[in-house]
Amino acid sequence: MVFAVSVVVGAIKTATALVGGAFWFLPTFMLAFAYYNYELFDPENRVINVQQLRTEYDFIVVGGGSAGAVVASRLSEIAQWNVLLLEAGGDETELSDVPILSLYLHKSKFDWKYMTQPTSSACLAMEGHRCSWTRGKVLGGSSVLNTMLYVRGNKRDFDEWALQGNPGWSYQEVMPYFLKSEDQRNPYLARNKYHAVGGPLTVQDAPYNTPLSVAFIQAGQEMGYDHVDINGRQHTGFANFQYNMRRGSRCSLAKAFLRPVRLRKNLHVALWSHATKVLIDQQTHRAYGVQFLRNGRIQTALARKEVILSAGAINSPQLLLLSGVGHQEHVSQMGITPIQDLPGVGNNLQDHIAMGGLVFKIDKPVSLVMSRTVNINSAMRYAFYGDGPLTSSVGIEVVGFVNTKYQNATEDWPDIEFMMTSASTPSDGGTQTRVAHGLREDYYQEVYREISSTDVFGIFPMIMRPKSKGFIRLKSKNPKDYPLMYHNYLTHPDDVRVLVEGVKAAVAVGETQTMRRFGARFHRKAVPGCEKVPLYTDAYWECALRQYTMSIYHYSGTAKMGPANDPEAVVDARLRVYGVPGLRVIDASIMPTITSGNINAPVVMIGEKGADMIKQDWGVAINVTEWHP
Repeated sequence: MVFAVSVVVGAIKTATALVGGAFWFLPTFMLAFAYYNYELFDPENRVINVQQLRTEYDFIVVGGGSAGAVVASRLSEIAQWNVLLLEAGGDETELSDVPILSLYLHKSKFDWKYMTQPTSSACLAMEGHRCSWTRGKVLGGSSVLNTMLYVRGNKRDFDEWALQGNPGWSYQEVMPYFLKSEDQRNPYLARNKYHAVGGPLTVQDAPYNTPLSVAFIQAGQEMGYDHVDINGRQHTGFANFQYNMRRGSRCSLAKAFLRPVRLRKNLHVALWSHATKVLIDQQTHRAYGVQFLRNGRIQTALARKEVILSAGAINSPQLLLLSGVGHQEHVSQMGITPIQDLPGVGNNLQDHIAMGGLVFKIDKPVSLVMSRTVNINSAMRYAFYGDGPLTSSVGIEVVGFVNTKYQNATEDWPDIEFMMTSASTPSDGGTQTRVAHGLREDYYQEVYREISSTDVFGIFPMIMRPKSKGFIRLKSKNPKDYPLMYHNYLTHPDDVRVLVEGVKAAVAVGETQTMRRFGARFHRKAVPGCEKVPLYTDAYWECALRQYTMSIYHYSGTAKMGPANDPEAVVDARLRVYGVPGLRVIDASIMPTITSGNINAPVVMIGEKGADMIKQDWGVAINVTEWHP
């Protein structure tokens, strides 16, 4: 123990001296931390990267992210089934475990580093007018890069799915699958019927909050909103976020669902295996295997029963198109043999966006200024006890679900989510947050230079149900070429109107009497590019939205679930691809409409429900306990 501590302290001192102090010692510190008997903090060993694969499996799951990890784990519960999980990336590391470092994983080797096509509608303050679309290229997928927020969405979201012609997907029918995976660590919440204990996925309160956390909730109450459990009976209101964390560290979906079953003989996990094509019989249209790139060569694995695409809302439609499934004219133009005409593949792309950079200056030294927060004391506190400021999810502490004037407040279906943070864009002095968001250096300097590394808090108003929809297309038939991504943010006027109201409400919350006790005042720096628009009018806020447009990385809908008479539908209510037997999509792609909140928890639910559907369709008896509110 003494030697381990000396290693940690030595690494911190050395790194701090090299970089002149502050924040940059963290990567070096975490390498030293790995030496400090990491298994004490995570008793499950790492997943085995199987080198010698079978020629044939019962099921092949493509993508080891939030859905794929669940599907592979649950299917391998059936001892007589052999399951192969293909993941394009490698395994997560100790660095990815530290909650405060999540933004440092963006644009790293764990990230696909996607960039959208430039447009004039949004992301105008970003490099090349292109939005950065972070996606996890790692076992555990985006659950390794995200901010670990556990938000299920609204009851109405799922009831709408069912009403659109998707039987089995109402709120009452999906709730058992939320509960199946949950291990709720808050003893007060664990006692009620909206939560469960004993599931693989740990859900807990933050180990560390700043004094701003309580103030955010009190500010919401001052505005007339209730303090609620946002995953419970009432959705509208303010609450402390809950997180997928365990002992102060990130609980990725790989940790939750794959590491505990790593020794199952019927589950093979192949890392660094980039799927390039689903093999489909041109006569019967049946999917019978997957082609993938591993160790520098193209390999093939065959599926006796099914191929399941869980590669996410970008990669799943890309794989369908590369395999000849999609709009036949586009497929043919790419030089790919058409198999099944499904015009909806790649369409219906939805994402939650927020206005970035709404910053409030404060006089009290209570926020997460990185140069002050990240130091030897907090590092040692994290290493020994698994708490302290390094367990903060980059300062994201409180959620508020609120209604604008365009939403009927009696429906409990709010149209704006506030992500309330004890840090913001300038809190790290213009280093990683700016880079992660893709913000131009000149924009940052003009707006934030004077408040870099000072005490601030932020509110990010996020639209819940955007009407602007984008699409994805192939760039070429080369699977290594990233697809072309067109976000179409803010092209529907209703989205602009709702977000403008959301911004005004966020400013109002930040300037309540509660927040003024900290000396809070809005950072009233005119947004570059909007100089000719009168300040703080609706037209000004619209202009500002189009500058610092922030994706919340919730891409979904690109392989839409819907009835057979829906021309945009790609999969049926049992997630089977229309016209291609033996092929399913189980991930965020299947959402007909995006859920009202951060989407990782719904994706886990989709994985749970999809795995049960597969079991049922292959004759396995499923015992699902009915849930009633």
